[in-house]
Amino acid sequence: MNSASGSRRFAGPAALAFAAALTLSACGNGDAATGSGSGGTKELSGKVKVDGSSTVAPLSTAAAEFFAEEQPKVQVTVGTSGTGGGFEKFCNGETDISDASRPIKDEEKAACDKKGIKYEEFSVANDALTVVVNKDASWVDCLTVAHLKKIWEPNSKVNNWNQVDPTFPDEPLKLFGAGTDSGTFDYFTKEINGEEGASRTDYSPTEDDNVTVQGVAGSKGGLGYFGFSYYEENQDKLKALKIDGGAGCVAPGVETAQNGTYKPLSRPLFIYPNANALERPEVEGYVEYYVENNEKIAKDAKFIPLNAEQEKELQADLEKLKSGK
Repeated sequence: MNSASGSRRFAGPAALAFAAALTLSACGNGDAATGSGSGGTKELSGKVKVDGSSTVAPLSTAAAEFFAEEQPKVQVTVGTSGTGGGFEKFCNGETDISDASRPIKDEEKAACDKKGIKYEEFSVANDALTVVVNKDASWVDCLTVAHLKKIWEPNSKVNNWNQVDPTFPDEPLKLFGAGTDSGTFDYFTKEINGEEGASRTDYSPTEDDNVTVQGVAGSKGGLGYFGFSYYEENQDKLKALKIDGGAGCVAPGVETAQNGTYKPLSRPLFIYPNANALERPEVEGYVEYYVENNEKIAKDAKFIPLNAEQEKELQADLEKLKSGK
């Protein structure tokens, strides 16, 4: 296990095991207050403030809604300042949990250290970052990474589909995408353009993925990108493109994200609870519910659950924790 901001840091499945063990102390005997089957009936109250990634927000919101069925007196609010904006608030002590579509950066760790903010890192689901076009864009079903780089690289002047590929029609290309505070922006630019933050600037940026949905749906030549769940929610309005990362065209989806064939746009998603906030029963209880019911929550919110290997790793890490290793 590695340390994070002075606290124990459990990434990926290990985080899930640790969170489950960590929060059992908040429970008594009897039926589970959080529906996990391992806790008690203790009634909780208070507020839990979550902010950060707009990609992870629907997942945290689904967790909050399920948790409210067990603990109606706990008020969980979920904001969408983007991963970067969320960490800024989190490291300033303004929030209890930060949603993130990428791992915390070194400069964000330093900001948290400066304010004495300690945290845990939990991987709660997977994602297939999805490139979408208008439903009427019949000319394209798949783009290569080279195509995407040509479109999105810094100082790109591509503004028509026939500039992307000469077989495509003379149709104006209108771009919509993540704002610079978004973890999705960081991830997409690194994987497509080779450098985090490297992107053309003459597009419509937003931290609200619903704005991208509206923009692409309203423009025949529109193209944008965001998390898979937003495509799932809006597939009646948009078309998801297959991506060729070098081994042929692969569609985004649960299976392709879990087995690693959807390259290079598969990624894990995270929540970062404040270690001090976890001492409050309402925060502890929410995180416990989130962790113990991660598959149910992911499926309900149309996210991609942890794969079999991650689950196996989770059980192994749990056994290590139990044995004190």
